[in-house]
Amino acid sequence: MSTYLIAGGSRGIGRELVGMLAQPGNRVEVWSRSADGLDVDDVVHHPCDVTDPAPLPEPPDSLQGAVYCPGTVNLKSFRALSVEDFRRDWEVNLLGAVRFLKVCQPKLAGADGNPASVVLFSTVAVGQGMPMHSSVAAAKGAVEGLVRSLAAEWAPKIRVNAIAPALVDTPLVERMLSSPEKREAMSARYPLKRVGTAHDAAALARFLLGPDSGWITGQVIGLDGGMSTIRA
Repeated sequence: MSTYLIAGGSRGIGRELVGMLAQPGNRVEVWSRSADGLDVDDVVHHPCDVTDPAPLPEPPDSLQGAVYCPGTVNLKSFRALSVEDFRRDWEVNLLGAVRFLKVCQPKLAGADGNPASVVLFSTVAVGQGMPMHSSVAAAKGAVEGLVRSLAAEWAPKIRVNAIAPALVDTPLVERMLSSPEKREAMSARYPLKRVGTAHDAAALARFLLGPDSGWITGQVIGLDGGMSTIRA
């Protein structure tokens, strides 16, 4: 049996991933502020807020995979951003991940000869300079540094990777895709002519958790419809 812990698993990408992992033979635990939307059988939920200084719940005794999904979309000009905006993005994207991994590390254990696996989330805006992204790109850039450092420190027993998506259709960005015209305009930015889906991101996370990715660690993998590498 494999045991997985998903932070932010009640909405968006996290919720999609929970549905993929909640299969016979697996145990899935979710930490999120609310269980609303978490309509999956046999999933354990613990209410928590990663930005709250209160202690986090105790993870399961043996974890084969841990995924940190909470994130922010705070798209403003640098002039419009406050220091508090930067602090909030830092708290959710980086320090929340640090607190999560601090409690998970002692519980992460491989199984059947495979290392345990950690998956975090970055953004395409770290590698591609984009206007209105300075706060989130700064925070997620720190996440990418964390991924590479921990991958080196925790090898060979724990693999650590990140996914760097472009625009993914989740509740976090619903205002950006709130009309057919907006969706069409956003889709046109990508060589594959569509925005990403929660399924796209969750499927990649599931792959990174599993044994088929057993020789991948310290990587930040783009999930962006080709935006970061090609022009079409």
